Amino acid sequence: MIRRKTWNEFQESGLLWFVNMILHTFGWAIIFERVGNTLNVYPARVSYRGFDEDTNTNGYMKLAEYMKDNAEEVLHEVGDSND
Repeated sequence: MIRRKTWNEFQESGLLWFVNMILHTFGWAIIFERVGNTLNVYPARVSYRGFDEDTNTNGYMKLAEYMKDNAEEVLHEVGDSND
């Protein structure tokens, strides 16, 4: 099963922050730019590593909320894939 999602939903879930935390280890990031009604999303090399404390706190909160709200569905999907 594949369900297309928006970049905004990916960002709001905290998953973009989480993925970028991992990518920063290697000097990479997924850049999410909104200019008016235009959205540009692209991978980029970056010189910085990690995020400031407020961004991390917000990211952890969003990700924890996403996990709480979606745990049952994710568990069900994993169970279905093992049948």
